[in-house]
Amino acid sequence: MNENMKQIALRVRELREILDMTTTEVAGLAGINEALYCDYENGNIEITVSDLYSIAAAFQIDPTALLTGETPKMGGYTIVRSGHGMDLERHQGYMFSSLAANYAGRDMEPMLVYLKKDVKDIEIVQHSGQEFNYVLQGTVQVNIGSKVFILNQGDSIYFNSSIKHSQCAITPTATFLAVINEISAKNRG
Repeated sequence: MNENMKQIALRVRELREILDMTTTEVAGLAGINEALYCDYENGNIEITVSDLYSIAAAFQIDPTALLTGETPKMGGYTIVRSGHGMDLERHQGYMFSSLAANYAGRDMEPMLVYLKKDVKDIEIVQHSGQEFNYVLQGTVQVNIGSKVFILNQGDSIYFNSSIKHSQCAITPTATFLAVINEISAKNRG
């Protein structure tokens, strides 16, 4: 596990303790198995992006606070210059760059995702809401449920992200823009 992921796990534990919540409470609110949540918090395994967002929702905070230790400060607008997004390597061959991490109260999560071919453990995720992927470079395989789609540069897909899904590079490297709109309790009313 890389150092950044260890820091995220530490922030999760510290925030849970500050909020005086039990692991059972956080896991329940996040919709995560408690043993898995404890593995995340103890740094035994890397927290998936979808579970990180669920944990942030359980804490009623912006996910950026868990990712960086800082709270988003911008309202009205935020600008991210080329190459200056908030980068996070999920695992070998899968990295993303958040393009709006400093915008407080955002409803969408735009990010650039960088993939390398031949990643052994492709993460299958599902989260509430909807997702849009637009391939900028290379060829990406998108798996949604039992369906497999091959997207080339300029192709896009929009889908219900509560269906289990994954993306992997077909070419040696691939880059795509992902925009995720998670439907949270505040959005449901």
